[in-house]
Amino acid sequence: MALRKYVVGNWKMNGLSSDLAEIQAIADGAKPYPTVDVALCLPAILIDRAARMVTGIPIGAQDVHFADNGAHTGCTSASMLRDAGASLTIVGHSERRDGQHESDDEVRQKAESALAAGLKVILCVGESLEIREAGNAIETVQAQLDASTPRVEDASSLAIAYEPIWAIGTGKVASPSDIGEMHSALRERLVAAYGEAGNGVRILYGGSVNAGNAAEILAVADVDGALVGGASLTAEKFVPIVAAAASS
Repeated sequence: MALRKYVVGNWKMNGLSSDLAEIQAIADGAKPYPTVDVALCLPAILIDRAARMVTGIPIGAQDVHFADNGAHTGCTSASMLRDAGASLTIVGHSERRDGQHESDDEVRQKAESALAAGLKVILCVGESLEIREAGNAIETVQAQLDASTPRVEDASSLAIAYEPIWAIGTGKVASPSDIGEMHSALRERLVAAYGEAGNGVRILYGGSVNAGNAAEILAVADVDGALVGGASLTAEKFVPIVAAAASS
């Protein structure tokens, strides 16, 4: 099933109010490619301003807490994100799982809370280099997805991002055959979880995606888009990836 391509920028811990013009430049640059869904997930401090000032693309968050409110210092709930103008959020990014010790169960709860609040969700999974080299990548990532998959009846607002940890910000990219094999394995688990609707859940690839490799990656079967890190910080680097998605 050919799904509409989805290209999402993850700005991570980058961006100040002075970068709002660049966000608008990205939105303007994406306009000639209406067949591609484009979004930016920004630092929490920019969500409100970007949602009010930038036109043309959805603005999202990079994380969310699973509770709606309470004694969770420094955290942000799904309802707060919606109130700030966010329409989507990333959950389970490897930099959260590793750096903040998030478990599969916590990621699942975050995804469920965000979906219940009306946010779209990009749920990240991926393996370390050690697991890849040991030959256990497929089994490990499938198990990670099984444990993180939100228990919901409607998965239409869910997307999965496969991000091999060893390829994030390193310049290394998984081979097309490795990407295809993993995305096929993830599709299998999505169908097991959601039935035929699992074929409609988009699976993105993330890990040092740039203008030079995007076309090859996006041409792989079951690669329905890209979650882009550093190359999403400027229109000059990000818009060519959107263009590659439109041509794939």
